[in-house]
Order: sequence, then structure tokens, then C-alpha cells
Amino acid sequence: MYSRTYTFSQLQGSIWGFVVGDALGVPVEFEPRVVLKSFPVKHMRGYGTHKQPQGTWSDDSSLLFCTMESLCQGYNLQDMAKKFIEWYRNGLWTPYGQVFDVGNTTRNGILNLEKGNLVHEATLNDERSIGNGSLMRILPIVFWVSKMSINERFEIIKQVSSLTHAHLRSVLACFIYVEFMWQLIENKTLRKAYENTQLLVNDFCDRQYFLKAEAKHFHRILQEDISKYKESEISSTGYVVHTLEAALWSFFTGNNYEEVTTLAVNLGDDTDTTGAIAGSMAGLYYGLDSIPEDWRDVIARKMDILFLIEKFYHALNK
Repeated sequence: MYSRTYTFSQLQGSIWGFVVGDALGVPVEFEPRVVLKSFPVKHMRGYGTHKQPQGTWSDDSSLLFCTMESLCQGYNLQDMAKKFIEWYRNGLWTPYGQVFDVGNTTRNGILNLEKGNLVHEATLNDERSIGNGSLMRILPIVFWVSKMSINERFEIIKQVSSLTHAHLRSVLACFIYVEFMWQLIENKTLRKAYENTQLLVNDFCDRQYFLKAEAKHFHRILQEDISKYKESEISSTGYVVHTLEAALWSFFTGNNYEEVTTLAVNLGDDTDTTGAIAGSMAGLYYGLDSIPEDWRDVIARKMDILFLIEKFYHALNK
């Protein structure tokens, strides 16, 4: 049987890296880069855009936690969908019991789930719906697919993404991210991890005719070297390609967790998601101890998160 291994420390680092990066970006979400150049984020702030206290995480972490909690009981798309609906309607896995932010495609996807449809078919060919709303919650799948072949991994990623984002570009972004995270787990150098990801994903796309056209949109990641671009050439909108490019660029440019996440957040626009995705990479690679303790200490529902991470790890390794 195909098998990849990871440690509890790697799981912990990636999840905490994600949540802290998310919370770092929440107060300045939608702020343009030019404003953050003058007033850069250097530490954990409070209030700002959403008027939430310091350490508040967004829908990104909420839906990630819903995904984790569902997977603790096994892989069940119906249950995952129910948890997404429970989050949207009743505040499940929110910091303070209510939803304060949700993307349009994610909202529409959850309304679709309420009708009993597990694929958001309205997004299949809709280029207005290629946001980062599935990329922002796909991290738990990195660990769920550890014993699966590449074809099985892609299929699981496709199913989970399609609950709200069924367009192949969103699916492929999730796939690239999952494969890169595994390369980080298995390799000691960033360069080797990146090169292996390019080889693996390009080969897979070449063998899947339906992915070839979509792979072209990730040319700067898959064919070139995203780390070589200048900051001015990196966009950080909610478009899924921009988010993945911005997160990777920040990760390769920074030298530690703090540098990576502040670089990501200070790119502006969709700051919480860029911070979260980049933070998950940095938390995995540099470890939990690399995340500033004072940043972790202010995170909302800290003990609940600790318990969920342990529960998730034991559920996957029983």
C-alpha cells in the first residue's frame, strides 16, 4: 500500500501556522498594498476591517476546523457539508459564535449544500467563481491522503473542493498545494521540495487531458520559478492562482515564520487567506516553536484548537 509518513509536530506546526497567519491578516483584510507599505503589519493587531479583537481568525480557519472535525469520524462528504452549513447558520467553529465574513462563492456553495447537492455545479465553468474558498480549507486533506496514490489523492481533493468550488482551476490549486506540502514534509530543502512538486504535478497534468488547459494558468508556479518574481509582480487578490502564487512567493522570500507571514499579509487585499496559506507552509517547515509565542497566546479558543489537533491526529493514526 502507498504510504507517506508525518509527525504530530509537523501536523501541529502547519495547523497553528495557518490559524495564526489567518488572524494576523484579519484586521487588514481588503487594505491595499500601498496603505500597508506606510503602515505595515509587524505584530498581531486587533479590530481594523472586521472590528474583531486581537487573535480572531476568519472563515478560513472556521471551515478548516469543520473539515478536521468531520474527518475525525471518517471521510464523509455529507457530514462535511452539514458542518459547513452548521458553521454558516449557527456559528460552528467560529471564534465568538457568529460568522463575520464569508466569500460569495462559499456562501452560494453552502446554500447549494442545503439543497442536498454535494457538487457546486454552478462553479464548474464559471470563471467568476475561481476564488480561494476551497484552497483555504484543504489543509487537513494533506494528512488524510497520506496512504493514497496520486490518482486517489486528486479525486479526494476534487470532491472536497467541489463542495463549494468545483471549477478545475480551484481544484488544481488545491492539488498543487497538497503536493507541495507533502514535499515539504518529505524533503529537507525548499528547493528540492519545489522542484519535486513541479515534476510531479506537471507529469500528472500531462497524463490527464482535462487538466492541461488549466495547468497553463499556473505557468509561473509550475514552469517557472515563482520565487524569482519581484513583489510588484505578485498579486494577492482572492483569485485562487493569485493566492497560491502570493503564498509561495512569501514562503520562499522570508527566512522564518514571522518574516513569511508578515510578507504575505503586507501584500494587501485578501490578507487573511494569503497569510494563512503562507503560514501553514512556514509553520510546517520551520516548526511550531518558530511561531511567536505572543501571537499564539492571543488566538481565540486556543484550548479548543489544541484539543481538535490532538483528536484529528489520533483519528488518522488509530
